Parts: sequence; C-alpha cells; structure tokens
Amino acid sequence: MSTFALEHTMDTLITRLWPTTDASRALRTMVLIAVGSVLLAASAQIAVPLWPVPVTGQTFAVLLIGMAFGARLGMLTMLAYLLEGALGLPVFASASGGIAPLLGPTGGYLAGFVLAAGVTGWLAEHGWGRNPFSTAAAMLLGNLAIYVPGLLWLSTFMHYNVQATLAAGLYPFMLGDLAKLLLATAAMPLAWRLLGGAQR
Repeated sequence: MSTFALEHTMDTLITRLWPTTDASRALRTMVLIAVGSVLLAASAQIAVPLWPVPVTGQTFAVLLIGMAFGARLGMLTMLAYLLEGALGLPVFASASGGIAPLLGPTGGYLAGFVLAAGVTGWLAEHGWGRNPFSTAAAMLLGNLAIYVPGLLWLSTFMHYNVQATLAAGLYPFMLGDLAKLLLATAAMPLAWRLLGGAQR
C-alpha cells in the first residue's frame, strides 16, 4: 500500500488490540467511550491559561483517540465528553463544566473535536497512521478540522478581525501543535509496528 493510499481497511489500533464478536462490541464501545472521555478530561487540565483560548494537551488526545478508535467510535467519544461537560462535570480546561465553555470563545474548538476525531478516524480506517508520513498528514488534517470552526467561532464571538483572530486563536498554539505532531508521528507507527501492522 502506498504512503497515502485510501484502501478501506476498517482496521484500527483498537480493533487490533481488542477484537470483538457482535455480542461483545457494545461492551467495548461503552468501555472505550468512558476511557476516552476520562483521557480527554485529564488532558484538558494540562493547560497554560491564555485568554481567550487556553493552551491544553487536549488536541493531542483528540487526534490520537480518533486515529486509535476510528471515525465512529472517536466521534461518539467526543460527543460523550462534550455532553459530560454540558451537564456540569468538571471536564473542560481549569476543571470547568457547564454550557458556558461550549458557547464561549472556545466553543468552536470544542465542536471541532468531533470533526477532528471523524477525520483522523476515517483516515486511520483507510490505512493512514502506520508510517510517519501518513501520520503527519492525518494529524495536520485533524488540526485543520479543529481550527476552522474554532477560528470562525472565535472571530464571531469576540468580534475580531482576521489578524486579531489569528493572533489569539492560532499563533500561540503553533509551536505546541508541532511538538504534538512530531510525538504522534513517532508514536502511531511504533504502535502499529509492535502490532505487526506497520508500513514501510
């Protein structure tokens, strides 16, 4: 398979690590959604409290969950996490909860988590993430799926022009995103190699 092939394999890290029958698939889904939402909540607490959007470890967790779980399960995990936060559980940055983070300046980024998990999960199901090049490309596309709604909503909510939007909602995160991309580029192919599913 070529580096950027789109052959539909439906094979993800989770299906390799935890194969199921039809009878046990629902149990796996519930367990992984719970584990994934806990991971997201924990990563949200790794934060640099900037305004209006804090720097957190969340995007790294979002993209890795998407690539490991696949599109459907990854998106369900993001939706469960957002629902937990909306119901008041302290799962967002700075141990906050409630509807305010979803409707405030960070709301577009949080919505983008669902899109990003879908994008990276779909790519993983089509064989991406098994070598450094396809992993880096998938991570870039996943970040784009977060930033597009994030920046659009930030601009609307804060009444920012383009320059102010990029200064508040993109530039402070670029170095951290690069570090996360490099880490994922090493971690995902290594995980596949250990499972015997890497590509050269």
